[in-house]
Amino acid sequence: MSVILVVTLYAFLSLCSSLKAAESSTKIIIGHAAVNSRVVPLWIAQEQGFFARNGLDAEVVFIRTGPILISALTAGRINVGYAAGEALVLAAAASGADVKLIAAFTSRFNHDVVARPGITRPQDLRGKRFGVQSIGGGMWMRAMLALEHLGLEPERDGIQLLVLGDQTILLQALDTGTIDVATLDKVFTSILRQKGFPILLDLYHANIPMIGMSALAQKSSIEKRPEIVENFLKAMLEGLAFSLSPENKTTVIRTIMKRLKITDPPAAELAYLDIVNIMDRKPFPSVDGLRNVHRLYRSHDPRVANVKPEDVIDNRILNKLDKVGFIDELYRAYGVK
Repeated sequence: MSVILVVTLYAFLSLCSSLKAAESSTKIIIGHAAVNSRVVPLWIAQEQGFFARNGLDAEVVFIRTGPILISALTAGRINVGYAAGEALVLAAAASGADVKLIAAFTSRFNHDVVARPGITRPQDLRGKRFGVQSIGGGMWMRAMLALEHLGLEPERDGIQLLVLGDQTILLQALDTGTIDVATLDKVFTSILRQKGFPILLDLYHANIPMIGMSALAQKSSIEKRPEIVENFLKAMLEGLAFSLSPENKTTVIRTIMKRLKITDPPAAELAYLDIVNIMDRKPFPSVDGLRNVHRLYRSHDPRVANVKPEDVIDNRILNKLDKVGFIDELYRAYGVK
């Protein structure tokens, strides 16, 4: 059977499923613990009706930190999580929770280590305040990997990690002097750079192996209701394909400006380029990236040493979609190269 026939058949079956779903859609709650450009495919999937098309009545809610998101997921208050989940899923596994990475949409950083004016060298960070969203979350992991790359260690060098909030809050904290340094998306660092804030490290060019924005689900959900996970992934993949399509650039930038509260068009353009340049077309979790996170995180939580990174990945459903040509067909339909 040819790939075209398989894809056509799969699309026909998906259409039939969607028509049936219109009559009785499945209610799910999706929690996300980040506010950045890599959340755009999720917002687009919501705004463009891709969840509804796949039989899901999806409520998308913001959860302030990654650890709180994991608690909500394991307690059954949300069905799927979307966060910088590399450290979170390892910590959850170490605590006995069976949370799985079902997809990882980024495998490289696209952040800068930006500091207050007057801090011009990595060694100037000794004794300073480093803002993060939570201890053990994605922004904490970025901070730790960045400091390691710069030859610094928080305890040894007296660097205080302050838990404040998401990137919009960290941006304000840097601007007002509440903190001295943070890792921020380029869309935010471009604003600070205009005010004379120095960039100490471009993490994109540092090329540190990692796993970034990820979709998370409980093993029990994957086993008992695999169709929910599959339909979620189909909607997310279409949200990504839509976002990457040049024809939809205006719509995507409008979403970026609304969701990130950006009024500066050049800054919105940077956020758009972040999606185009950073997000993986086929979001299979990077084992090497997870191993790197595992190496660092076990010093924070020794229990993580007993967790095998490979055991927290479950990409069976994503692999199924890829094998039948669903992902490739999406990109062809949206004109994405």
